[in-house]
Amino acid sequence: MSPVLIEAIPNVSEGRDAARLDRFAAAIAGGGATLLDRTADWSHHRAVFTLAADSERIQRSAVALAAAAIAEIDLTAHAGVHPRIGALDVLPFVPLGSASMDDAVAIAHAVGREIGDTLEVPVFLYEAASRPPHRRSLEAIRRGGLEGLSARLDEPGWAPDYGPRTLHPTAGAIAVGARGPLVAWNLVLDRPDLALARRIARAIRTSNGGLPCLKALGLPIAHTGQVQVSMNLTDYRTTSMAAVFDAVATEAARAGARVLDSELIGLVPRAALDNLATVAPAFAARHRQAILEDRLASRGLPALGPADVRPGLGSQL
Repeated sequence: MSPVLIEAIPNVSEGRDAARLDRFAAAIAGGGATLLDRTADWSHHRAVFTLAADSERIQRSAVALAAAAIAEIDLTAHAGVHPRIGALDVLPFVPLGSASMDDAVAIAHAVGREIGDTLEVPVFLYEAASRPPHRRSLEAIRRGGLEGLSARLDEPGWAPDYGPRTLHPTAGAIAVGARGPLVAWNLVLDRPDLALARRIARAIRTSNGGLPCLKALGLPIAHTGQVQVSMNLTDYRTTSMAAVFDAVATEAARAGARVLDSELIGLVPRAALDNLATVAPAFAARHRQAILEDRLASRGLPALGPADVRPGLGSQL
């Protein structure tokens, strides 16, 4: 049997210092995983790395990146519009091809344990890797930001899964998870109306009765003066990119606005982008270089799409 292929999409709280991001990329490479993509955003002050490897290499690279981020990023001097709880803020593992969600869950636990034990940062497991159900969602862990998480650490049911029961003084905490494929997508509006972007986000997101499997925020883009509807499609098979685009465009049109630009964060499965082409062909064509399967093939890895698993499936350790 060939080794399973696992994707990791770590989000670090640094989006402005290119030299620092180069060092983080070098840490990933030193662990043996293949770096597929790197996306950084000045306003979010955040970067997203996409890497893939077999179980052993993905674990080494993930821990190496965690060590580098914890050593270099000081959250007490950090400011960005994106919610965050850690220097290495989020570390999800996604099964590809024949890999199972159980494979990704096992890796999340192994990496979380090593980070907690060796780097002394509290680790909270989420999604399929989560233990207590009230901490399954990333939003539950992030609620109230660092201050809110710190206040909950002494409450019943809020001890970290791994690591100390106090936040690291400069690196905070880390959320480590196992999940299905996610599409991180920003749609920029044609006017700098933050209230409108937030109104659209409230109307379309699952938590307010909108589309299923959709998270959304209205955020400012400080370095351009624009605003965006920043979204995570947690299951693009249930709620497609086409459906999301139509919903945002419809809500914007009610205010006399329109979608001006589209930004993908990281990579996207081919099927998800093919669906967007049915309603926004120009945007879909621009994002063709971000297809996950093509990027894997270009790096000499099997061109495997996301495993046929749905968010939330998999055993709970």
